[in-house]
Amino acid sequence: MRTGAKLRSSSNIRSSQAGHMFKRGLMVGFPIMLGYIPIALTYGVLARQSGMSLLELTLMSVLVFAGASQFMGANMIAVGAGAVEIVIATFILNFRHFVMNLSFMNQLRNIPLKWKAPLSLGLTDETFAVSALHSEEAKKEKGVYFYAAIILVAYLSWVLGSLVGGLLGDIIPHALSQSMGIALYAMFIGLLVPSVKKNIKVGLIAIIAMLLNALCVQLGMSSGWAIVVGTIIGALSGIYLLKEEEA
Repeated sequence: MRTGAKLRSSSNIRSSQAGHMFKRGLMVGFPIMLGYIPIALTYGVLARQSGMSLLELTLMSVLVFAGASQFMGANMIAVGAGAVEIVIATFILNFRHFVMNLSFMNQLRNIPLKWKAPLSLGLTDETFAVSALHSEEAKKEKGVYFYAAIILVAYLSWVLGSLVGGLLGDIIPHALSQSMGIALYAMFIGLLVPSVKKNIKVGLIAIIAMLLNALCVQLGMSSGWAIVVGTIIGALSGIYLLKEEEA
């Protein structure tokens, strides 16, 4: 009887600890939710009015869960890009996630593999940044629930925001939704400016990619492949320019 009571007590303590860590994760992830919802709404509206169905744009958020790539994908669909072009461009844009996941997995090295796989799928720039600021939780008992809560609240807010945005896309006048397209450029500028402040050559790389994209379009290449070519060559030029500086 005593052994059974001890086991139940131990189980209750672990359950209580898991609940505590999960609640902490929800609180820490709440600001991410506030930031994601308006951007997800904008994505949903633009994707809906670019020709995607409500199911398609919502599934993109469910399966891709990458804001910049989804904006780019919706824009490429709007200009008639093919599936291969969209997949390649998205892969290149999201390649940084491999690096982030390596760092994140190193932080979670004491956590079982069964948790690492699903957590890695939910990693974004924002969840990675917040998780990196709370690295000590990985060493605590049931700390995995803390990171799971951060990723879950971010994921659900993005998917639900996209769904609501898609519904609004059928209501909002087309002229108004077109003005929301500035969110795409604002997002990329917001990602670019801090890097340019640290290193002016990052701005040069962006200009190279932009000029290549414009040149490819002028030469008759489709908009989708022009984006892919500009992205690849821009990235390769970045490897050369930044490596040259380090040397």
